[in-house]
Amino acid sequence: MAAGNDNFIDPEDIGSNLSTEPAIGELIARRLRRRDALRGLVGTGAAATLGGELLGGTAWAQPAGPSSLTFKEVAHGLDKTHHIPEGYEAQVLIRWGDPVAAGAPAFDPARLTAADQEKQFGYNCDFIGLHALPAGSRSGDRFLMVVNHEYTNTNLMFAGMGAGRTANLKATKPQVEVEVAAHGGSVIEIARDSGGWKVVPDSKYARRITGTTPMDIAGPAAGHDKLKTSADPTGRKVLGMLNNCAGGETPWGTWLTAEENFNGYFGGDAEKMPDAKAYKRYGISKETWYGWAQHVDRFNVEKEPNEPNRFGWIVEIDPYDPAAAPIKRTALGRFKHEGCHHALAKDGRVVIYMGDDERFDYVYKFVTARPWNPQDRAANRNLLDDGTLYVARFGDDGKVEWLPLIQGQGPLTPENGFSSQADVMIYTRVAADLLKPTPMDRPEDVEANPVSGNVYVVLTNNTRRTEQQVNRANPLARNAHGHVIEIVPKDGDHVASESTWSIFLVGGKPGIDPGARYHRATSDNGWLSCPDNCAFDSKGRIWIATDGAPTAAGIADGLYGADTAGYGRGLTRCFFQAPTGAEVCGPILTPDDSTVFLAIQHPGEDAGSTFEKPSTRWPDFKDGMPPRPAVIAIIKKGGGSIGS
Repeated sequence: MAAGNDNFIDPEDIGSNLSTEPAIGELIARRLRRRDALRGLVGTGAAATLGGELLGGTAWAQPAGPSSLTFKEVAHGLDKTHHIPEGYEAQVLIRWGDPVAAGAPAFDPARLTAADQEKQFGYNCDFIGLHALPAGSRSGDRFLMVVNHEYTNTNLMFAGMGAGRTANLKATKPQVEVEVAAHGGSVIEIARDSGGWKVVPDSKYARRITGTTPMDIAGPAAGHDKLKTSADPTGRKVLGMLNNCAGGETPWGTWLTAEENFNGYFGGDAEKMPDAKAYKRYGISKETWYGWAQHVDRFNVEKEPNEPNRFGWIVEIDPYDPAAAPIKRTALGRFKHEGCHHALAKDGRVVIYMGDDERFDYVYKFVTARPWNPQDRAANRNLLDDGTLYVARFGDDGKVEWLPLIQGQGPLTPENGFSSQADVMIYTRVAADLLKPTPMDRPEDVEANPVSGNVYVVLTNNTRRTEQQVNRANPLARNAHGHVIEIVPKDGDHVASESTWSIFLVGGKPGIDPGARYHRATSDNGWLSCPDNCAFDSKGRIWIATDGAPTAAGIADGLYGADTAGYGRGLTRCFFQAPTGAEVCGPILTPDDSTVFLAIQHPGEDAGSTFEKPSTRWPDFKDGMPPRPAVIAIIKKGGGSIGS
């Protein structure tokens, strides 16, 4: 989630972790120094490449060759609209305010109401998931599409608010109610015909999940005193989900959506509350970035001190059953979740990889206690309530240790404030700190390649890196451009307590930004900045979406493809450029690779941009129509696979 260019405090720039463990930048430096000493390799502009010992791939022992991606690259730029390669076409599938639920009215930006917004597509779409219709079908022409709605831009939604995210604090109670309704997620049915992809109107599956949708709380923290409020004395029910960023899915076809920067919705004097120390670790302070606490008591910590503990979870939703209540799965821990993608262990247990998206926070994985049952979907209903959560420690020898977060083991004792597993899950960040994992540079998506099984950790940036952390790989005090790490599970088994790690790429412009490292054949348009989300096609190629490139590098955020094996391994190529102010989210390809869907979030989020005079009116480009976050579908003219 980008911060924009006003004076708003970037929620990922809080840096609440005071750990003194070696940060990932320092470990990268040690790893690259060792590699450079062995191989005599030094990053020197566009000719720089990462050696096989670091990347863990055999292809690098061979001469560099062409990428398997053959599209003509999009040129770097930054303007009011989006750009795709020659020979492709983009279609706007659904926009903020478009009808979702039956009876939803047409979008009218001059007459926004919470009642209407609860039936319309929400704001700032992020993660996209595809669930086949009918369930289990392989035709690839009908899906349930699930989409997260992360946050709202008050100044671009309502007239008269001025510029910048500080306008969020000016919202009236009716406007706050619209914003709460614009959060959460959407389930829509989509179908492909000769005219392309379309939303199926009045689908029986269509559904909005909002900031007030009743949800269940399950797992070890359910019913804990720290989850009880005046509205819910049981600690087992909660209204809504907030700031849902990336996500994932389960093998049994449910949607996993990740609550990220929930802290910014809460107001009141957090410093004088009994949980002030824990609040601080989670970024809850007087510096609220919405005015919700002025109008809704549950967002004021002085009135409801436990309400923040009911957010920051992974939420499981069944897209095939609109009547089923979403469930917050507390066994997966509470932090600023970004992504929750699964992989299968050799014994059939399910492993969920997750990142905690803040500077100097951690990478996690959750392992279910028992295997999933592919023959009985109902048998997997509560599989995510029982298992073990691990946090990662990256060694400078290229090893990853997965440290279990289990109450009673090591420092997770009553003496340190952990009397139950519920305590560990509610205060996961505090518990993880005691195990001394590796502070990371904003871990966002963490996803296993379905072809190779290797896991890719997307690290957006870390502008809080100190002078003491300057190194040969990142010689600036600000890691402004991020990097991607590749993890290889031991013996190819995701439940292993050890893995190996290496660098896949380091962002920035070769020859300009110190430390930037790519395949030697990367073009002037192929380098990237601020990697955020990733996806994989059926060939195992990685597709990387970016967030923050306009600020960090002066180019639009976009989508980049690269091989993960072969001669073109790590050779990133620019496929898509977003309109000004927007980031690219939720990339996902259909199983046959014929379509890539992208969520275009916060178009027009630029300094000085207002409802009346936005920096772009994408995607409608009509007078009086504000910029509208939207999901787009990109296909190859005449058909064929995306990218090649």
